[in-house]
Amino acid sequence: MGSAVCMGCHEEIYNNFLKKNTHRVLEADKRRGWEEKACEACHGPGSVHAESASAEDIKNPAKLKPVLADKTCLKCHLNTPTQVGRVMGGHARNQVRCADCHSVHSAEPKSSVWAGMPLLPGSVNSTPSKTVMARTGNCVRCHTGAWAEFQRPHRHKVPEGGMTCTDCHNPHGGTVRTTQFNAGLNEPGCFKCHSDKRGPFTFEHAPMRTDGCVACHQPHGSANPRMMTRSEVRFQCLECHSNTGSAAGLQTAPSGGLGALPPALHDLRSPRFRNCTLCHLKIHGSHVNRDFTR
Repeated sequence: MGSAVCMGCHEEIYNNFLKKNTHRVLEADKRRGWEEKACEACHGPGSVHAESASAEDIKNPAKLKPVLADKTCLKCHLNTPTQVGRVMGGHARNQVRCADCHSVHSAEPKSSVWAGMPLLPGSVNSTPSKTVMARTGNCVRCHTGAWAEFQRPHRHKVPEGGMTCTDCHNPHGGTVRTTQFNAGLNEPGCFKCHSDKRGPFTFEHAPMRTDGCVACHQPHGSANPRMMTRSEVRFQCLECHSNTGSAAGLQTAPSGGLGALPPALHDLRSPRFRNCTLCHLKIHGSHVNRDFTR
């Protein structure tokens, strides 16, 4: 029927779509055969609907089963740079439609619920842009637990609008959690910003390879400085470097590595020895010393 026929009843949607939305390029798309038929590219043939004016006679991706709705979008977006792996992502496994987050007709992101987000007093110190607010609000609608973590005193600056969830997470793909190992798996990961911790190092700190950043840090927010999982550095280190090696019959490294208490001169009753990183600075990895000292 063509988009002009659709405009007769859906003028507001038509204007938002063709004047503001990036999907308007379909209206001039001769290669795919949708020239002047952009509406029917997603909604299917509209001749029956135009005659009956019944919603049952037109396809509405927002009301279809998620698998069928996503197929409509993936006709164009499959294996494009941002959508690659979408059908394998967590959102797809949990039956989240593309239209649940994306507004196909409007130029703005679908959600603008920032004003209704549960915020602690003073948590927003600046006014984020409208786009940042909407994109973050899109995620918060479902991920309320993560948003609660952002209300802690030490956090990434998402509530302030300094960054968004998609700076660390790729909502369209990724089959493993977001750590430094995901840089090649369509996940930005921690090293997108913290590239100085990437390595490779001559002497690796084992947790960096086995568990990643989350072995010591809480990425959304923490009550502890530097978003650590423990309140004091010594408690953080002693989770692994405790006197378990001899009891389990394991051999420890000569330098006092995994499974060994610090040397006797490290009297943890003295404040001078309680902050391990005063000496062991290169805890993410070192090119000089296997004890990660200066």
